[in-house]
Amino acid sequence: MVIDLNADLGEGFGIWRLGDDLALLDIVTSANVACGFHAGDPVTIRRTCAAAVDRGVAIGAQVSYRDLAHFGRREMEAEPEELCAEVLYQLAAVDGIARAMGGRVSYVKPHGALYNRICRDEVQAAAVIDAVADYDPSLPVLTLPGSVVHRVAAAEGVPTVSEAFADRAYTPAGTLLSRREPGAVIHDVAVVTARARQMAVEGSVTAVDGSSVPVSARSICVHGDTPDAVRLAQGVRDALLAAGVVLQAFT
Repeated sequence: MVIDLNADLGEGFGIWRLGDDLALLDIVTSANVACGFHAGDPVTIRRTCAAAVDRGVAIGAQVSYRDLAHFGRREMEAEPEELCAEVLYQLAAVDGIARAMGGRVSYVKPHGALYNRICRDEVQAAAVIDAVADYDPSLPVLTLPGSVVHRVAAAEGVPTVSEAFADRAYTPAGTLLSRREPGAVIHDVAVVTARARQMAVEGSVTAVDGSSVPVSARSICVHGDTPDAVRLAQGVRDALLAAGVVLQAFT
């Protein structure tokens, strides 16, 4: 059992700080670095990439809608060419900074509303995949198991990696419960760690209706912007190691 542990990092903006990036970088194996469209700024991106390189943590570009006001969690309509260009812009910017710090972007993970939209929307999924293919078709894209992205990416020769979310509630269909619903984000450390172990060892997760949903994931995400994110991530890491799981970046 080999699992990657990823978290969203670099989500501060200007004088505003969100999460404890340095502490999380000591726990995770992959860092999804905000690219400036939903959060992040050049200084934050530079510092996060430098710290990830120092710790041997894989760097991913967390691309999103252009939506600073709503943290990228507002679904938006966008022309395919525009969305493709904006994803390409974000990817190129973070990869350039990562390379200057001695590393590189080694995967792409869409953020928030864009992540959820392209799981079901073939047009927007194609726009995101086109951007990755234009920049570097060898870069894998993180997405949910069974999402439209897998098929769209395969058609363009772009690899995909399935992930699961230890601190998010699931519907019986295997999708993430909308953040508008109560209980969509799970904060109890014991519950989150148990779910992570279930995902890694049993390949399943318990949905909101109590049913068991198959989850075939190479990576498990713990959000970096939630209260007690460091404690949650450390609990997940400890639980996975105790279960005999090898923690290793997928790139």
